[in-house]
Amino acid sequence: MLDLDLLPGEYAVCRLPAGSALPATLSRGPDDKSVVSVTWAPDETSIICPAGLVPPDASAETNWRCLRVVGPLDFALVGVLASLVGPLAEARVSVVTFSTYDTDYVLVPTVRLADARDALTRAGHRITE
Repeated sequence: MLDLDLLPGEYAVCRLPAGSALPATLSRGPDDKSVVSVTWAPDETSIICPAGLVPPDASAETNWRCLRVVGPLDFALVGVLASLVGPLAEARVSVVTFSTYDTDYVLVPTVRLADARDALTRAGHRITE
């Protein structure tokens, strides 16, 4: 069983060309309740951010809600994401995941949030807002 926080507001999953610099709109970091993740990969720069911070030149998929596993998590833990993604897959809820040093995050489509909550609660997880 995991404790999850539902972060406020909607999120976007964005794509910029490979090698793109961090957009100025994200250089100050998120506020106290939101999270931003930037991944520079050989083929793209991916950004997960609050929907209101989407870089102007980015391709973006919006309307995601973000669940944060209450952490910090011990690196020896096994199956944390599997315990979340498995029930969501069974409920046919799409996900985007990312991890930080302390914890894991799962994004679900806003239109499927109720289904995601039901699936995760049935699996024994607790969700707070």
